[in-house]
Amino acid sequence: MTQNNIKPVIASEETSENLTNKLKSIKEQEQEDLTEKNAHAQSFSYMNLKSFPISTEALGLIPKEEAEANQIVCFYYTGEEVRFASTVPADDKVKAYAQQIADKYHATFQTFMISRLSWEIAIKAYDKVPKLKETEIGVKITEADLEAMKKEINTPEDLQKKITEVNMTQVITLIIASALKFDTSDIHIEAEEKDIKLRLRVDGELATMATMPPEMWPKIISRVKLLSNLKLNVTTAPQDGRFTIYLTEDKIDVRVSTMPTAYGESIVMRLLKSSAASLAFEKLGLRGRSKKDLEYNIKRPNGMIITTGPTGSGKTTTLYAILNELNDEATKIITMEDPIEYRLAGLNQSQVDPSKGYNFADGLKSILRQDPDIVMVGEIRDLETADVAINAALTGHLMISTIHTNSAAGAIPRFLAMGVKPFLLAPSINAIMGQRLLRRLCPHCKQEAEPGSETKERVKKILSEISPASGDNLTEEEINNLKFYKAVGCDKCHNGYKGRVGVYEVLTMNEEIEKIILSGKISEGDTQVIATKNGMVTMVQDGLLKAGDGITSVEEVFDKTE
Repeated sequence: MTQNNIKPVIASEETSENLTNKLKSIKEQEQEDLTEKNAHAQSFSYMNLKSFPISTEALGLIPKEEAEANQIVCFYYTGEEVRFASTVPADDKVKAYAQQIADKYHATFQTFMISRLSWEIAIKAYDKVPKLKETEIGVKITEADLEAMKKEINTPEDLQKKITEVNMTQVITLIIASALKFDTSDIHIEAEEKDIKLRLRVDGELATMATMPPEMWPKIISRVKLLSNLKLNVTTAPQDGRFTIYLTEDKIDVRVSTMPTAYGESIVMRLLKSSAASLAFEKLGLRGRSKKDLEYNIKRPNGMIITTGPTGSGKTTTLYAILNELNDEATKIITMEDPIEYRLAGLNQSQVDPSKGYNFADGLKSILRQDPDIVMVGEIRDLETADVAINAALTGHLMISTIHTNSAAGAIPRFLAMGVKPFLLAPSINAIMGQRLLRRLCPHCKQEAEPGSETKERVKKILSEISPASGDNLTEEEINNLKFYKAVGCDKCHNGYKGRVGVYEVLTMNEEIEKIILSGKISEGDTQVIATKNGMVTMVQDGLLKAGDGITSVEEVFDKTE
């Protein structure tokens, strides 16, 4: 029997290197698996930075020295959201520093747990990118330029004169500075046949502030498009963009919309100040029974709070004020918005993107898997979103949203018209609030004025109909003794008005309303009668009470609420 010749296997250098690399890879994967397990155990999200494209803008938010000292790096930044990574995310120092950086850039944030290997990858990434200046993150309209321009503009006449003196690069800075000076919410730049009109929306009213020669138009539209990252060569289709101006203690997000018109594209820029979201619930202008009813219902653990009103009626401000009131460490709040208008620390805010199939209904389903206590949906537009929202309200969540109707009483028929089942709608609603924004009288120039006889009788009738159940009703003598004021106008205001105040009606669910919802034979009129009988003060009544306090004028109340 011949013995087989057995030759020893000698590993080549290449095979040995492959084996070493494989063992190294296995070791690294074990480290990642352990890190992921630890992350889940500590309720943190896990991230592996080995193949993640770390943003240079993100790295620039934290200098390398500070990153190493505080054991935290930033690996993702959009201007609205920032994501941090740390090997010890639960460390108090890490938490505090993450909050500090997020607050500085007015962004929402999340901290991920990473392995030691990912940490080394992130630190090495600093060596491959140039040092970033903070001014590179954002638009090149500086706070110094804005402040210098604002000092030179006190009236529309000043703006008209200055706009002919500055160069084209400075024109947009001048326009934005003027908008900030006059407390403007929207800037409209419109190309017409003979000139370009600059109109600013002040306290809800559009006013022409300046005109420019038509030959300036190509340079103006190009400058705006460059700032907001829009396509210069697209002139026959609408475009949407945005840019951000960073200030010392705030930032201004500018949402830009362009639309083709007969003489060139129309530009609208909406100014969104992050600090506006800090508006306190107490400053909304709610009073009496309305305030008590809303305060009670927003603190219930489940159910729906709905705000109603047309575009520009202050619904978004009210939603954020409610969220600010409810925001604390023990409460998980998630929002679904289109778009996200203000960034609030402590909230998880998500923006819908219909172009990618991410709409309110789908987003809401995802939100409910995130274990929230409170959910805010920007708007209920269809049956699918309404059904998901109502089911969330019935299963232990407080749901806050808006719907487009003219009054609080009109919201219930609107839900039913969408196809919502009455037996689900009735128990899900806590409160529905109708609202409008009225201009405040300028305290420096308002004058006492007696309404005309016809108007006076109308005021008396409306105020006398306030239900005693509201606690806000007035006696005939009190109504007769009310003093009213008119707008005059001075150099400190805009046509006699300065700022705005909300007027509200808060409809709370009761047995009578539930009964007619379940009957399926509900109308806006019937709901209004029942609600006012049970103590609801209507928007026009609330407005006239505020007019009697000298806050606004009777003319403004009737113009905006009827």
